[in-house]
Amino acid sequence: MSLPLSFRFAARELRSGVAGFRIFLACLALGVAAIAAAGSTAEAFRQGLATQGREILGGDLRVNVEDRRFTPQERAKFQALGQTVFSAGQAAMAESPNGERRLVELRGVTPGYPLVGKVQLTGAPNLDAAFASDGDATGAAIEQALFDRLGLKLGDHFLIGEAKFVARAVLVSEPDRLGRGFSMAPRVLTSLKAVEDGGFLAEGLPDRGETARFSLPKGAVDNAAARGLDPQLPREGLGQRRPGGRQAGPPRRGPAVNGLEVRTRDEAANGVKRLIDQLEYFLGFIGLASLVAGGLGVAGAVGAYLEARKPSIATLKALGAEGVLIRNLYLIQVAVLALLGVAIGLAIGASAPLILGELARDKLPIPALFAVYPMPLLKAAAFGLLAAAAFSLVPLARARSTPPSALFRRDLVGRIGWGLELWVTVLAGFGLAGLAVITAPTPLSAIIMIVGVAFAFGLLALLGRAAAWLAGKLRRFASGPWRIGLANLAGPRSAARTASPAIGLGVALLASVVLIQSSLLAQVSEVAPRTAPSMVFLDVPGERIDAFDATVEKAFGVSLTKKNFLQFPFVTGRIVAVKGQPVDLSKVKDSERWAYDNDLQMSVFASEPDDAGVKEGKWWKADEATPQVAMEIDAAKGAGLNVGDAITVNVLGRDIEARVAVLRKVEWGGFSPAFTIIMNPQALQGAGMRWIAIAKASAAQEQAATRALGAGFAEVNVISVREGLAQAVEMFDRLSLAVRGAAAVAALAGLLVLAGAIAAGARARAREAATLKVLGGSRGQILLAYGVEYGAVGLIAGVFGVALGYAAAWPVVVLIFEATWSVDWSGVVALVGGAAALAAVGGLLAAAQALSRRPAPVLRTE
Repeated sequence: MSLPLSFRFAARELRSGVAGFRIFLACLALGVAAIAAAGSTAEAFRQGLATQGREILGGDLRVNVEDRRFTPQERAKFQALGQTVFSAGQAAMAESPNGERRLVELRGVTPGYPLVGKVQLTGAPNLDAAFASDGDATGAAIEQALFDRLGLKLGDHFLIGEAKFVARAVLVSEPDRLGRGFSMAPRVLTSLKAVEDGGFLAEGLPDRGETARFSLPKGAVDNAAARGLDPQLPREGLGQRRPGGRQAGPPRRGPAVNGLEVRTRDEAANGVKRLIDQLEYFLGFIGLASLVAGGLGVAGAVGAYLEARKPSIATLKALGAEGVLIRNLYLIQVAVLALLGVAIGLAIGASAPLILGELARDKLPIPALFAVYPMPLLKAAAFGLLAAAAFSLVPLARARSTPPSALFRRDLVGRIGWGLELWVTVLAGFGLAGLAVITAPTPLSAIIMIVGVAFAFGLLALLGRAAAWLAGKLRRFASGPWRIGLANLAGPRSAARTASPAIGLGVALLASVVLIQSSLLAQVSEVAPRTAPSMVFLDVPGERIDAFDATVEKAFGVSLTKKNFLQFPFVTGRIVAVKGQPVDLSKVKDSERWAYDNDLQMSVFASEPDDAGVKEGKWWKADEATPQVAMEIDAAKGAGLNVGDAITVNVLGRDIEARVAVLRKVEWGGFSPAFTIIMNPQALQGAGMRWIAIAKASAAQEQAATRALGAGFAEVNVISVREGLAQAVEMFDRLSLAVRGAAAVAALAGLLVLAGAIAAGARARAREAATLKVLGGSRGQILLAYGVEYGAVGLIAGVFGVALGYAAAWPVVVLIFEATWSVDWSGVVALVGGAAALAAVGGLLAAAQALSRRPAPVLRTE
């Protein structure tokens, strides 16, 4: 009988509206919307990648080969699979007739390209027209950035290396651009024959290789065709994982069968997919944190509603209603309103990506298919319902266990035992944590974040109580409105105990994002320009190194010293064996596999260079005859290497076994020899060495040197680090804006909790204001007292939130990114001041509302 009766009573009370549950709905909807929006946006990108997998890959299969071209037998085998196009390219220097030069990404393709999708051009109707020759100059489609940099217009002739080209079209986009990875240089698209004739694919050049793309006949299976090219691929499909956690298929753990690296359209953009997974989890976790922060608002809203219903609860209990009836009556209402709050959040979260698609579809770097996807919404709904259960049942348990006499005295302080409500609360809390771990890219990252948020929330709660205690001690030294404000802060209804943990958690998340962003942004915009080279010169011919130095020195107009110019010999090689055994990537630390799974640039030094960064071992003598190696310490430790161990390096087809003599710390991007491996001269004697040089220069010196090298050193590629850093700053700003916006959601949840605390205490505040007015308190004094109280709450939350954000951001910047710690003090002050100001405004609004009521009616209700 109690359950039908509970539904009848609940329906009657719900007819009066949701006036007492607005904060409840807002807190719940905000967190659910954040999680749903993050998941829906990520799913839109995943579906975009999945539906455009063929376009991104450039066909059904793609095969790469490094350091050589395809053999005639391989070409015949490829063409037997289906329609095939080939492509190859190089980084090279482009030069306009006026002498301006710029590094470009030159790429040549065979007729039939692209197999899937369409190359977007302006200035030419198709690629055939874009590749049409003009005399001895081959046609090319080039990016607008290169037109702008070299001062070109359509029809102008220009050089790439020694080869002549004519700008026939503006290259807007290529369907397989995303699958080829990021490039800092403008793209130039032309015919493969033009690239071959220009000498860009000659033997001995670095980064020499070729790619084939296939369009398989209808009904052919991608994986079967891929296994026909590479028998090492698993029969279960390329989506299976090999030992060590690497995805089957490229990138390879070592040289592939016949040197071929095979990729299907399912793996068109694996790196982008992983980035989407991680970004979704990070943004979704911020949404979850906002749910946790808003949980106090949920609990406060339920408690405030039950406080207003005390007379009804007391009457029902006095008439014989059991605690179960009371619990069910209000549990039904909470459940209905929780479903409503979740539904509102899902509607907002599902529509946000659709709006994003309409506003920025053409500006997105990743293809996206914006639609309503059920799974992200179901996950967000599960988070929302679990949060509602975790934070709303304790007030219900207190109301159920409070005796009628206490309720009539307006004393909702029933003792909470281990009943159904508490058990469900605990299970819901574990459910929130478990769901966060299950849906995370890696369980460890989820556990670390959950523990961090729980610790921060608990610490903020303790600090809030400590602040309330301290306010009680300080009030004896204050007078007037200040004393009243401090007394309220120390009282049983203090917002320092309820609102400051939630506001502080939001501020902590926002502060950590701001501090990480400011440090990394300072690294690329301030620290890197001071410490890193502004120019890098690649492929300097060793036999003309002195002439090269003289050309650069003349262009700079200053003498070259170790402070502004360094040069190193280099050769490309690969580590093929460790301690006498072939490299097994399953035994190499994940973060260091790059050193064993790719070709590396190596250098040669007879004696210890400046800034060598030696951590272990001792540098060899200049006349050391046996092969010696100085190795980057993290890469070495990742494979279990120590000083005295042996590694085998393959250089130009020759295996060289060398002893690890030195482990060194490499300052990547610094003005120093940034090589993973340095060997002694005897180890690489006879190897054809080229040189790399780095320089610090002004923009004018950079331009002068680039132009000067065009006459005698056209084969030298010049990379402008300054331009790369500018691009990095722009990209970082765009990404950080989205992350900061998500973190601000958690801060907003904290403010909602503050609003809930103010609303919950509205009746008590009105009575207090009426009493103060009767005793002679002026309007200004009462407003000041409330401003002091709530401003102090915001200040406490802001200061401690920023401190926790600082503690979370510092290890990320210094230990993970290995960047210089830099604090954006203006952002810190803005966060603390903003939290205090918003809380003070909330207090003033509460005071204004209390003062708007006449004292007599308020006091007569008591």
